[in-house]
Amino acid sequence: MEWLHVLILSLTQGITEFLPVSSSAHLILPSQLLGWPDQGLAFDVAVHVGTLLAVILAFRHEVLATATGWTRHLITRQPSAESRLGWAIIIGTLPAALAGLLLEDAIEQYTRSALVIASSTIVFGLVLWWADAKGQRVKEMDRLGWSSALLIGLAQALALIPGTSRSGITMTAALLLGFTRQAAARFSFLLSIPLILAAGGLKTVELIQAGTDAQWVDIA
Repeated sequence: MEWLHVLILSLTQGITEFLPVSSSAHLILPSQLLGWPDQGLAFDVAVHVGTLLAVILAFRHEVLATATGWTRHLITRQPSAESRLGWAIIIGTLPAALAGLLLEDAIEQYTRSALVIASSTIVFGLVLWWADAKGQRVKEMDRLGWSSALLIGLAQALALIPGTSRSGITMTAALLLGFTRQAAARFSFLLSIPLILAAGGLKTVELIQAGTDAQWVDIA
């Protein structure tokens, strides 16, 4: 990849990751529109890991409290609000993690097209608008149970389709379940942490095993 391409794609990721639009779609579109070689899923995961660091920094106190509470629950068996949130994040991560492992090749091969991106962006954008308009928006994070976490996690699995915003689809599900905008956004960003960590780790292992020096230069 040209360094200019890397710079533009990295800036695109940084701007769109924190909006309810698909940052993955915006990473694919420059290649489609400008005739660049597709940078591939490995690069996409790498820039997602970069924005993940920003999420961890922004939520550092909550991340630390949740990790500490969850670990303490494993040792003492005494639940707390922090441990319940930790378990909710784990449960919400499982559907997308499993779908990613099973469908990675199909997603890489068949869904990275402008038609899929445009269709997904329009459809799920309308669903988000409808959910925001019709959702009751009365529940706070302390009412997040395991069933709600699982349903939001199932919605997150749809974000494997380019054009489907991960933050957008998870906030949509949370709003439809009656959560406030603040609670929906907060859980959505926390939910991104283990998934992107897992995807980044898996892709790193694959690159090490493949020994693809060129990809390592672009990702670094």
